[in-house]
Amino acid sequence: MKKLTLFLMTVFTFFSFTAFAQDTSKHKEKMKMKMEQSKYSCPMHADITSDKPDKCSKCGMDLKKKEMKAYSCPMHGDVVSDQPAKCSKCGMDLKKKEIKAYSCPMHADVTSDKPGSCSKCGMDLKEKKKD
Repeated sequence: MKKLTLFLMTVFTFFSFTAFAQDTSKHKEKMKMKMEQSKYSCPMHADITSDKPDKCSKCGMDLKKKEMKAYSCPMHGDVVSDQPAKCSKCGMDLKKKEIKAYSCPMHADVTSDKPGSCSKCGMDLKEKKKD
């Protein structure tokens, strides 16, 4: 009887651990995708990201705008880098992209990488002048 009880407890413990175990590789991939899609991040806590200006939930600092990937492959638009490199698919040199930025004349915090209208007032977004 003791052996059966011990065996059942062992089986129960094993299934409890496996049932609640997480697949960390999928979780890390989702977090990486979320961080890539986010436009703002905390300078002190890279895991705190947002798609709009905000404050860090850990330290209260303003989230800073992340630099857009400036280089891409002419043949494979999904291959991007923040520095000159070779395409991992075809070996071509990555070309510097011209990144346009648009903002609302009335609401400087409303920005976009493509033309559109302000989410607050509906005005057309104007292209920012580069210095």
